[in-house]
Amino acid sequence: MPTHTRIRMFNTKDTYPNQSLDNDLCQAVRAGNTVYVRGQIGTDFSGKLVGLGDPRAQAEQAMKNVKQLLEEAGSDLSHIVKTTTYLIDPRYREPVYQEVGKWLKGVFPISTGLVISGLGQPEWLMEIDVIAVIPDDWQAPA
Repeated sequence: MPTHTRIRMFNTKDTYPNQSLDNDLCQAVRAGNTVYVRGQIGTDFSGKLVGLGDPRAQAEQAMKNVKQLLEEAGSDLSHIVKTTTYLIDPRYREPVYQEVGKWLKGVFPISTGLVISGLGQPEWLMEIDVIAVIPDDWQAPA
């Protein structure tokens, strides 16, 4: 009996054809009542970048992805316990955090923010990963 569920499995050779990579990954893992969501960027699940040059628009798309992945795992945004946000420029903090804050109003997760020298692709301005739970008595909205 599996102890975890892998959600939206993919191989990097298909996702990043411009790089010589061949890694099997997934977008989220549900392990028991915990959901780990891979870092999400401003790219939708069809691979289209949303918000070229716009950190707020990229954060909005990243949060749409997070919401969808949590729902596919049996959770939702209200059950996020931790976020980690990566920015390639400290000037992006306000637009990114304002956008993420709209999605997480009233949730009160713990949060870590980092400014780093770059992400996996040069057009990516931000990335966010989350950890969420699925309470024992919680049922997804119908």
